[in-house]
Amino acid sequence: MRTKSLKKNTINVVTLGCSKNVYDSEVLMGQLRANGKEVVHEEEGNIVVINTCGFIANAKEESVNTILEYVEKKENGIVDKVFVTGCLSERYKPDLEQEIPNVDQYFGTSDLPILLKALGADYKHELIGERLTTTPKNYAYLKIAEGCDRPCSFCAIPIMRGKHKSTPIESLVIEAEKLAATGVKELILIAQDLTYYGLDLYKERKLASLLKELVKVEGIEWIRLHYAFPTGFPMDVLEVIKKEPKVCNYIDIPLQHISDSILKSMRRGTTKEKTTRLLQEFREVVPEMAIRTTLIVGYPGETEEDFQILKKWVEDMRFERLGCFTYSHEENTHAYNLKDDVPETVKQQRAAEIMEVQSQISWELNQQKIGNTYKCIIDRREGTHFIGRTEFDSPDVDNEVLIDATKHYVKIGGFVNVKITGATDFDLYGEPAE
Repeated sequence: MRTKSLKKNTINVVTLGCSKNVYDSEVLMGQLRANGKEVVHEEEGNIVVINTCGFIANAKEESVNTILEYVEKKENGIVDKVFVTGCLSERYKPDLEQEIPNVDQYFGTSDLPILLKALGADYKHELIGERLTTTPKNYAYLKIAEGCDRPCSFCAIPIMRGKHKSTPIESLVIEAEKLAATGVKELILIAQDLTYYGLDLYKERKLASLLKELVKVEGIEWIRLHYAFPTGFPMDVLEVIKKEPKVCNYIDIPLQHISDSILKSMRRGTTKEKTTRLLQEFREVVPEMAIRTTLIVGYPGETEEDFQILKKWVEDMRFERLGCFTYSHEENTHAYNLKDDVPETVKQQRAAEIMEVQSQISWELNQQKIGNTYKCIIDRREGTHFIGRTEFDSPDVDNEVLIDATKHYVKIGGFVNVKITGATDFDLYGEPAE
């Protein structure tokens, strides 16, 4: 028996995966709204567009499960149509069409005009920066480039996203101005690789030039850098971070590993010595910078010695922020030719050991913040606390500052100076400074 469908002619965009996918969904929603379509994000609608992730095993599994969930709703008459786009669809379209045929249509990462057509909309080229943001109103992602030219052995992103393609500085400034006009105060710059920005368009690395233009945008108070590749890092960026108050003392630089033999097999184009020297330069030029990195353990051929080198290095470097993933054996990548020879239990154990080391480091660094006052942006209220962040913290992945809402009031979406009164390994507690 068919049940009554949800809201008629309402398109529900469901986003899975990383911040780049969030951005892509926002652009899709902006185009749909400009075409007069009723569009919602992860709410109820009779037409569903699932923006999938195809990066590693867990993400692929989540994407497939989400597709199956909505296909079942379609079969039960709860929704009318299901469309699938994004990285998983780009990477496995023929397999998906065969395995889950009840999806109305599959689209790749560069098929936005075709997807819009299927939804009864036209692609509007004039919509520079017109997006329906899904993040809290005070911050937004700004994708400055698409794709990646790096040859990393473990990564399938170039398969799904293509070659690196920078967005012109002028277009990004227009987009930033439009975001600022809607109340956005913090821009989080994202790309597969910020370091490479500008090489294709301007024949030289232009991240510093872009930052110098973005800081001129009225209303934007913080600019944060995510996903910088260590090889070929443009050192002039450090001077901009140091001199420009709007550019946060923060950088996300995924390093993946530090054992020379693993770095070579990963095709990272660097060594332990070069990477360590680069981070030392970061700290020399911008001593107050918070450095975030991500690591992979359990890569093919990673010996106990390789792991101990990594673990000791994490202890020595004392990163302010760190995440650790277990290696995922991805077909059509260079590393897929290697034997995935580290047992899953060993991978999990190694990841837990790294995070245990980092937890202690983070706890010690956080204790040093007690008694200090920091400018914080307030993202939301949760239960009895307002939740904010310092310039050293990115949303969703880093520390948060908790303010007791039963004792204090702060404006969500605004900045406030907060005195830190307590700290755990990954959270700070504070109260508005007098």
